[in-house]
Amino acid sequence: MSTALNETEKKVNFKKPQWLRKKLVPTAQKEMEALLGEHKLYTICQEAKCPNISECFSKKNATFLILGNICTRRCTYCNVHTGKPTEVDLAEIEGVTTSVLKLGLKFVVITSPARDDLKDGGAEQFYRVTKNILKKSPGTQVEILIPDFKAREESLERVVQSGAVIIGHNVETVPSLYHIRRNASYERSLQVLKRLKELGGEKVKTKSALMVGLGEKEEEMVQVFKDLLEVGCKFLSIGQYLAPSGDYEKVKEFVKPEQFERYKKIALDMGFEFVHSTPYARSSYMAHEYLANQK
Repeated sequence: MSTALNETEKKVNFKKPQWLRKKLVPTAQKEMEALLGEHKLYTICQEAKCPNISECFSKKNATFLILGNICTRRCTYCNVHTGKPTEVDLAEIEGVTTSVLKLGLKFVVITSPARDDLKDGGAEQFYRVTKNILKKSPGTQVEILIPDFKAREESLERVVQSGAVIIGHNVETVPSLYHIRRNASYERSLQVLKRLKELGGEKVKTKSALMVGLGEKEEEMVQVFKDLLEVGCKFLSIGQYLAPSGDYEKVKEFVKPEQFERYKKIALDMGFEFVHSTPYARSSYMAHEYLANQK
């Protein structure tokens, strides 16, 4: 059989499967984008080309991206722009809060690109945005999804003091594939999650996320589950990696829904308190559900 035929077969077999074809709601998306544009705000939903954007925007759910939309790292799976970031914009503190109030949000997720150019990695801005939301919308809960801050103790202490009920930091993938995470390390990410839990105690739940479809093996995934539990992380999200374009890491496999269910069962049986494990799960997808079953 010729090489050309093999390549053709690969293309046919690698079409996006039915379970990854999501319905779009463009009208609702435009309404949310108009509000965000009014306050010059960014969302990770837009920057990362999240496949859930229409669904979440139609439900008035969004993950606010603070500290600009330029990342100081160049991970080969992520669509967020890389370059020289702008100065910290203090106006976004009120801008995010105003949007939360206008939308009547009861659960808010705040994240940021990596800001290695800042001494604290942006921890103070996370603190201020969260505190402002809680002050002006006391019925709202806040989850923050942070970069690793290079594991600086002062930065981790500051975000724990913010009042966020969940603090997430994503390990993203298994250790053998960490070459896709530039200027990051698996060990450092575990250290960050461990310290967040130690500092936050029972008041703070920690959360992480994993992508699949990059060539990882089940035994590697299970080992990551063990590692996360050892550092006190009991909330987990598992979703299918989808390349933003041909310039990024290639999808090696479209993981079947049954395997996502298997991962969920394994993780829950091991001791995780809540797991979102579906092809379209992302770290902030349906974030309010993680605390819904807590006592």
